[in-house]
Amino acid sequence: MEVILNESIENLGKAGDIVKVANGYARNYLLPKGIAIIADKKNLSKIEKQREAILKRAAKMKEEYEALAAQLASIDLEIPVKVGEEEKLYGSVTNLDIARVIGEKGYEIDRKKIILEEPIKALGEYEIPVKLSPDVTATIKVKVVASN
Repeated sequence: MEVILNESIENLGKAGDIVKVANGYARNYLLPKGIAIIADKKNLSKIEKQREAILKRAAKMKEEYEALAAQLASIDLEIPVKVGEEEKLYGSVTNLDIARVIGEKGYEIDRKKIILEEPIKALGEYEIPVKLSPDVTATIKVKVVASN
């Protein structure tokens, strides 16, 4: 099924693109959420008129994400954890913990956007990527420290 994207989707296309997707993906996800519309003659003529508005909206969203990325890069996060002998952590620091600390600083970030290849299991400073949109990634500095 061919659809016209209203939003940019990683590994699929940018806003305004006409892409071919599986019928189920379009019917069950893209169309109900308003992320895409069916690419028929009526919608194709309509989208030509709206393409400029879609591109402007996408550019505005990108600017907002870039501004948020700059703000996130400027904050330092400190996560206190319990440690045992030889400074080994009890448990680990996950993207859920990082999202909670970011939320405490006043920024609402979905934990799924925080890219951790594996949980943090040692004290130290880490640079963690946060994928805000398909084309904007922020890097946050996280310091894991021992709590007393």
